[in-house]
Amino acid sequence: MKQTTRHQEIVNLVQKNGYVSTESLVEHFNVSPQTIRRDLNELADENKIRRHHGGATTQQSSVNSSYHDRKSRQSDVKDAIAQALVKYIPDGATLFIDIGTTPEYIAKELVKNHKGLRIVTNNINVASILMTNDDFKVILAGGEVRNRDGGIVGEATLDFIKQFRLDFGIIGISGIDYDGSLLDFDYHEVRVKQAIIENSRSVFLAVDHTKFGRNAMVNLGNISELDMLITDLTPPNEIVSILKEHNIPLEVINNQTTEQAD
Repeated sequence: MKQTTRHQEIVNLVQKNGYVSTESLVEHFNVSPQTIRRDLNELADENKIRRHHGGATTQQSSVNSSYHDRKSRQSDVKDAIAQALVKYIPDGATLFIDIGTTPEYIAKELVKNHKGLRIVTNNINVASILMTNDDFKVILAGGEVRNRDGGIVGEATLDFIKQFRLDFGIIGISGIDYDGSLLDFDYHEVRVKQAIIENSRSVFLAVDHTKFGRNAMVNLGNISELDMLITDLTPPNEIVSILKEHNIPLEVINNQTTEQAD
């Protein structure tokens, strides 16, 4: 395969998946790791991708990929992450569930066996899933409904969330930078996420590995504000160091271990 053809296919894969690892590209193209690293460096120099340890992410930071694409991407991984997270939610708990495709997978897991949950959400899709369990009390925030993904945002949503003080906050995120910054694309959505963090006794973030190093334009906080991070692959060393520094548990589902700094 010609280099130009390979470069374009790499860009297409990054745009489709949000993140691609060097290892997966080596296997996909059947070339050496040195060749792929050179390709990624050249594409990054041309501002076509964003290079980082172990792979590449999309360069674009102002617009997220479509809801349909995000919902189908990494579906098996998101399902496994959701199964891991719901084990930490006891029956009878109160919780916020945020906008995002991973929170929707978490909602699907909660309805299976949990009892007596009281949930506040600004996600119409999550509310529709949770209402199938007759033992749950579901409270849907008011505000402006986004047609593209069923999220509810705006000043009314913000004011509504601030009325509550709940046991758990389950948030979605678009990217985590190497300095621990939690990143998203929509300023209005970010304000609601911040309110959820501020009004939750414990904050859980469940993300697949494609979010590490991914770029987005709005900073909503830092991973040091979390109480647990659950993911499918060990994060980059910079992020692991921040988690250990703040004694935040990290569960990596591929090896089924929970790590925490001593």
